[in-house]
Amino acid sequence: MPYLDVNGTRLHYEDAGTGPALLLLHGWGTSGRVWYSCLPDLVRDHRVVTLDWRGCGRSDHPADGNTIDGVTADLVKTIEALKIKPTVVGSSIGGVFATELALARPDLVDHVVVVDGPGYWPSTGMLDQIHDLRKQLADDRAGTVAGWAPGWFAAGAARELVDWTVRQLLDSGPYIDELFTECTTYDPRPRLKGLAVPITYLHGELDAQIPLEVPRGCAAETPGARVHVLAGCGHVPHQENPRAFTAALRTIAA
Repeated sequence: MPYLDVNGTRLHYEDAGTGPALLLLHGWGTSGRVWYSCLPDLVRDHRVVTLDWRGCGRSDHPADGNTIDGVTADLVKTIEALKIKPTVVGSSIGGVFATELALARPDLVDHVVVVDGPGYWPSTGMLDQIHDLRKQLADDRAGTVAGWAPGWFAAGAARELVDWTVRQLLDSGPYIDELFTECTTYDPRPRLKGLAVPITYLHGELDAQIPLEVPRGCAAETPGARVHVLAGCGHVPHQENPRAFTAALRTIAA
């Protein structure tokens, strides 16, 4: 399996296809496997790189560097090593990493696609939930994950898909929980006016984790930004309806 040694950490990636480059970033605690249903279509005419970012999947699970800046620095080294200038597609917190990468190094990014990303927290109640989640993971990791993950999906998602997601979350390292604390104060809106890379917010209509007002609020602060809503999908539309997701991504990337 291919690995890159990046900032003292071994990162697993998969790289297939030829054409314009896509770099796909999974959400908290999962892995590059979440994109598998999309890959057969996308690799027909794109070079597609999926990355397990630090602490997740088949990559190392170090105790250090599990911050937004730390993962963003890993992405810089990854892109430079692979010699690509990709459209960076980030799911959930992966969208935060993609946004920060584009703000810090616009020369490395062709386009950003934020998929149901937590751009900011529109209510105190949501912030309280994130703080509570961090505590619950420490007290009962398996039970907390098993109770939380089903809410990522819109009604009707296959039980097998939910169970597979839970298994990935439980395989991730516990040190990535630090990201929850950092994310409670994250809000890129004051800096988005200066974003020099095109950005699209691709969001599930029925996302119960991040409401639609979040991508719309971020897009309102970003010149030229677009919001594309995927009907009938929850927080992970690339898993819930990969056919509709890849069609939308093709439109955006084009």
